[in-house]
Amino acid sequence: MLVPVLALSCRTEIPLVYDAENPAAVFAIPDWNPNGLDEPVSMLPNPLVFADGSRVKSFRDWPARRAEIATQLQFHELGVKPAPQPVQARMDGDTLRVDVTVGKENLSLSAVIHYPEGEGPFPLLIGASFITLPPVLLVDRPVATMNFNERQVTNYGQFGPRDDRGAYAFDRLFPDLRENGAYIEWAWGFSRLLDGLQQLGPEKTRIDTRHIGVTGCSYAGKMALMCGAFDERVALVIAQEPGGGGAAAWRVSHTLEGVEDLEHTDYHWFKESFRDTFSDREEYIPYDRHALCAMVFPRALLLLGNPDYKWLADPSMYVSVNAALTVWDRFGVGDRMGWSIVDGHPHCLLPESQYPEVEAYLDKFLLGLPDTDTRIRKAPMYEGMDLTPWIDYFPE
Repeated sequence: MLVPVLALSCRTEIPLVYDAENPAAVFAIPDWNPNGLDEPVSMLPNPLVFADGSRVKSFRDWPARRAEIATQLQFHELGVKPAPQPVQARMDGDTLRVDVTVGKENLSLSAVIHYPEGEGPFPLLIGASFITLPPVLLVDRPVATMNFNERQVTNYGQFGPRDDRGAYAFDRLFPDLRENGAYIEWAWGFSRLLDGLQQLGPEKTRIDTRHIGVTGCSYAGKMALMCGAFDERVALVIAQEPGGGGAAAWRVSHTLEGVEDLEHTDYHWFKESFRDTFSDREEYIPYDRHALCAMVFPRALLLLGNPDYKWLADPSMYVSVNAALTVWDRFGVGDRMGWSIVDGHPHCLLPESQYPEVEAYLDKFLLGLPDTDTRIRKAPMYEGMDLTPWIDYFPE
């Protein structure tokens, strides 16, 4: 199996973003055991330890570890994200249009870009499905916005007419990947939009592709996390109330009642074989959702929670984010990863008390205001939670 690896120089600075979906060069790793780990591991596996037990000793080692996590996720849980294909892109007024051709099949994507006043180029915030963050947070900021219509790739939805696995637009291009879950296919389509932006350049799009963010809420919060984790051209991920299958650890959620866990989620989103293999065997999964979060490193990640909705499994997300933070902290950029878990508001309706956290991440990582404080760790209802049953590897 070949996976991408970044070739790094001897410089020690930690970049915020990259110019490629998965920076180039390849190396070989063995196929994974379809049954997972040989022995159960109750704690969240250390994200800085390779599958062979060796450790990430420097930032130069991280791309190989990230690639390892990415292939584990695809092998066990998500299905394959195909390698980039050539695209043909154009601007039709303010609409970005991207055509992807594989063999004799074609898939067309389109997205309207909404620009602030001025000439640009502008940072861009992309909504996974659509942006649920309050418009007031963006109206006075020179940030362009765009929504990714995931139904153009895989039209599965919990409501309304839809196709089923194997009959999506994506499947016409990749008929051998019909076992894929929707999330990895959505991540593939999202990346093709970024290809189009890069191909056209700021002269035609008025977009600064070094400052792209993605956000979404609930099932689209999972989507935003997945899209950002699997594409290193994204500088900022804001996952709002992503719930189970998002940032909440499968191991921890399995110990909770009434939450979205591995046994109780929508398997159009994931490979059905993942449930068949690991149901009631979560301790044999060789990674967990903290590792998906860690794939965003060294870029910026903000996770927003809402414990009023029990099924979101926010106690599990709290454990997961603390485990993931060890990666950012290990390399001295802990200010690029944070969380805010606040109760007392409807699902996907950000309360004013969380506005400052979101504004800080927008300002620092899309607008480049370096003095903004983004070291945010807000979860008052979970202060004092004992993390030692799940995490035994901090401080690093």
